[in-house]
Amino acid sequence: MAKRVTIRDVARRAGVSVATASRVLNRNDLVNDETRRRVLQVMEELEYTPSHAARRLSLGRTLTISVVITFLTRPQAAERLRGVDAVLSDSEFDLVIYNVESVEKRDQYLRTLPVAQRTDGLLVISLPPSLAEIDALAGASIPVVVIDAHAPGLEALPRVVGDDVAGGELATRHLVELGHRRIGFVGDAFENPFGFTSGRDRYAGYERALEAAGVPVREEYVALGVHSRYEARELAVRLLTMPEPPSAIFAASDTQALGVMTAARELGLRIPEDLSVIGYDDIEAADYVGLTTVRQQLFESGRQGAEILLKEIEARSETPPCVCLDPSVVSRATTAPPKGGPRPG
Repeated sequence: MAKRVTIRDVARRAGVSVATASRVLNRNDLVNDETRRRVLQVMEELEYTPSHAARRLSLGRTLTISVVITFLTRPQAAERLRGVDAVLSDSEFDLVIYNVESVEKRDQYLRTLPVAQRTDGLLVISLPPSLAEIDALAGASIPVVVIDAHAPGLEALPRVVGDDVAGGELATRHLVELGHRRIGFVGDAFENPFGFTSGRDRYAGYERALEAAGVPVREEYVALGVHSRYEARELAVRLLTMPEPPSAIFAASDTQALGVMTAARELGLRIPEDLSVIGYDDIEAADYVGLTTVRQQLFESGRQGAEILLKEIEARSETPPCVCLDPSVVSRATTAPPKGGPRPG
């Protein structure tokens, strides 16, 4: 079995001290360019692979970044993580993922992870912290970046956010501009143990767009429930079997929009001839089925969050940076003017 090449072997071949070879490995600016080139050339010749354990000790870092994320199996979470991984795959950091599906787990992770000996940086995705948690995270010994969360006090932390109110308004306005006046809404229950705000905010945008168009908000057209395609199907069946059903439905996520589409097909309704459907997120499946939706830049939010965190690890910002990603409508095959033109409200 071949002997593993060590940093001592590199230093000996390059004619430098072990300390100098280590400085080159750790990208220390104290090494002159000629020496750096010689050491790097020897590393390549010897096919030297640094020991992660030794490198962690030499840097005083864990060389890991932790992500606390909710409901990892949902497409939205997976797409954000793809954005995070796209950045970290080119860095020296390993990614450690903590999936949260209960409030107890969330509280545990937010309390115990922001410690330098456990990780070098923390990304919190789609989990609004409480005020007390925000204070603790802002004062942590490691940088913490929040992605896709809205809560009072979050300006104390670096963050990447979208605008769900604007997105809900865009989705509803798209339907209004097509001529729809009977527009239903299928979304998450507003009250939830995690403090999620996206469903409520997208509904607020729905209300705003209808009011701007002079269309009354009809309570019977609003159906809220658990976030799932199957629950959305049941909610849509109730809306579509009313004596005067909506001609269009805005679903607060693409997952729920797929449930609405299933309900329409089961009831013999054609999309978009009999029913227009618009979702929210622009997950991969939306493109596959031709779903009109609101793109909220899931991948980009993860990518930007990871880039901010790497910068914060190098040097903490005096003023926490904030990136706001604007939503946009992606028009596909599931929306069209209602049969017979605009309908009266």
